[in-house]
Amino acid sequence: MSDPLKIQWDLNRLLIFVTVAKNGSLKSAATTLGMPQPAISRQIARLEIECKGRLFDRTGRGMSLTELGARMLPQIERVLSESEALTNQITATGGLPFGDVRIAALPSLYLTLMVPVFFLMRKRFPGIRLHFFEGSAGQIDQWLVTGHVDIGLPYRYGATMISDGEPLISADSCLVGPAGDKLTLNPSVHFSKLDGLPLILPSAPSGVRSTLNKLARKNMVTLNVIVEADSTQLQKAIVEKGGAYTVLPKLAIASELKGGQLQAARIIEPVIERTIILATTSAHPPSYAARSVAQAIREVAASSEVLQVSCH
Repeated sequence: MSDPLKIQWDLNRLLIFVTVAKNGSLKSAATTLGMPQPAISRQIARLEIECKGRLFDRTGRGMSLTELGARMLPQIERVLSESEALTNQITATGGLPFGDVRIAALPSLYLTLMVPVFFLMRKRFPGIRLHFFEGSAGQIDQWLVTGHVDIGLPYRYGATMISDGEPLISADSCLVGPAGDKLTLNPSVHFSKLDGLPLILPSAPSGVRSTLNKLARKNMVTLNVIVEADSTQLQKAIVEKGGAYTVLPKLAIASELKGGQLQAARIIEPVIERTIILATTSAHPPSYAARSVAQAIREVAASSEVLQVSCH
């Protein structure tokens, strides 16, 4: 006869608890986990029933651990760590990798890199389940630090800023304008031509914004940022309708260039090179599955013709 007091712990529920505790709010945890807030609330409520007490105080500022929750947190983190270590040991000795791998990538990479990686992994290692997250370089860096993703693909600018990951793809920055625009009609455009142009750019402190601001000061160029948008899709839509110019790599506008909706000229004097790096979280050792996905990303990046094309 089974013990009615014995609890069968749900590891996914424990992971949700740790994520909420680390983020301090349901909204942030929902973004990190890619889950709706009501689903997270239900899981926390069920865990509180199992623990016979409240784990969080709900305040106007978010979620803070109760005394019980604070006592539970290190024990639950230890359970999750041991579970992951066991999974890694089994997968490493069992032949084919399996399990969940969380990848964070820039929005501009979804079509040229993430979709081919999905199909390659389904063919090669169907036991691996991929979780894709889109974010800015800053968001991806934060997710890597906290261990909420296993693999990140952020931008870096300049050769001195890629020591924290493996250089994967180099892409020059282009001035992007609408179809028929005279300034972006030629293959290249001098950085000085950005002086006074109406621009739509990401808000600070994004990497491209910081780089452009630094170059503008050095070259005595005035950047006329009339609107800020962290969404690449919104930037492209406004440019297409003639509302402003933006600065993007070719891989972010490949389909629009092919369809004739946008034009782009490579920015020169100086050239603004972006490097997409492949980085893994330092919060825990990469699993066999994560190492397999990282290798697939390298293969797709090396074989993709789209990623190697210049602005025109």
